Amino acid sequence: MSSVDPIRSKKPEPEPEKNTLHGRAMENLKFIRETMERASSFTAVPGWGGVVVGITALIAALIASRINDEHEWMYVWACELPLALLIGGIAMKRKASAAQVKLLSAPGRKFTLSLTPPLVAGALMSIALAHVEAYDVLPGLWLLLYGTGVVTGGAFSEKVVPVMGLGFMGIGAIALFAPVVWGNLLMAAGFGGLHIIFGIIIARRYGG
Repeated sequence: MSSVDPIRSKKPEPEPEKNTLHGRAMENLKFIRETMERASSFTAVPGWGGVVVGITALIAALIASRINDEHEWMYVWACELPLALLIGGIAMKRKASAAQVKLLSAPGRKFTLSLTPPLVAGALMSIALAHVEAYDVLPGLWLLLYGTGVVTGGAFSEKVVPVMGLGFMGIGAIALFAPVVWGNLLMAAGFGGLHIIFGIIIARRYGG
């Protein structure tokens, strides 16, 4: 006689991890962690504003490359600075309003306080170097100190921001030791090219 195997009851298949209590807890912890990271970082760094700043910097580099007088060359870039700050400030305010983020929040204050000192130091050193007619040092100085400010300020923002700052510092280091005739080209690559490239990345990945 052939033996009859007893009917085996089918074991219930385990629920997917995301539907288990442990899975839901992990999802909640991930959400809380991401929320805390967003709350502790300054997310109003403007991408499209950076693109516009980059375009104005390319125009300034083109104009400056056609000027032989060193004083007038410095004035061109001295005019570009407040224009870039104005564009960046307006774009930052618009992005913060759209995202309902306060510019004077704790991360915003930390970002500003970290970015400002290198810019002020650069302005003062530029005046001092202009007095001794050491204009050759200015491109490297501007790129290096601006990059320093972006790195320190970017520590309180999205990860891509300090990466951009390192790019500025790298080009600034090259400018310090490169031939003088490379000055405008490296300024265009930094203040123009890096602002445009990273501006597009920030705009697409981080909401404008």
